[in-house]
Amino acid sequence: MKAIIRIIASGLYVGYSPVAPGTMGSLLGVLVYLFLYKHPDILIFVTICLFIIGFLVCARAEKVFKEKDSGKIVIDEIASMCLVCLFLKPGWFMLIVGFLLFRFFDVAKPPPIRKVEKLSGSLGIMLDDIIAAVYSIIILFIVYLLSAAGIFPRFYV
Repeated sequence: MKAIIRIIASGLYVGYSPVAPGTMGSLLGVLVYLFLYKHPDILIFVTICLFIIGFLVCARAEKVFKEKDSGKIVIDEIASMCLVCLFLKPGWFMLIVGFLLFRFFDVAKPPPIRKVEKLSGSLGIMLDDIIAAVYSIIILFIVYLLSAAGIFPRFYV
């Protein structure tokens, strides 16, 4: 059972990356999106499943890794990056901006992300990334609105 928890929580061992495992997990979320973006219903289903599995596995993964919110746990980044991607307008520019925004908020942890991260178990591990995703989605939506109004260049097309 520990091996299965390691595989799932680490995103098929992506979390074992010696360099920026959270970023690598986020990139895996982008790959999931790129693989499924033509099938939005499946993408939504997969994203929901990733969140459910993440909430079920993360607390156990902390025990397996013997570390609170171990850097090896990246299912939270994968699921949250998929969530960001669900709200993207088509185009590489917006995908890159969405990725960079999510990584910024996940690393910088503006309020209340840092506080939420301190919650115990799966709740703390998953919720801080969900909030980072929501912040990213809000900024992306503002960029889209400004572009649609002609105030900001139309990068999303």
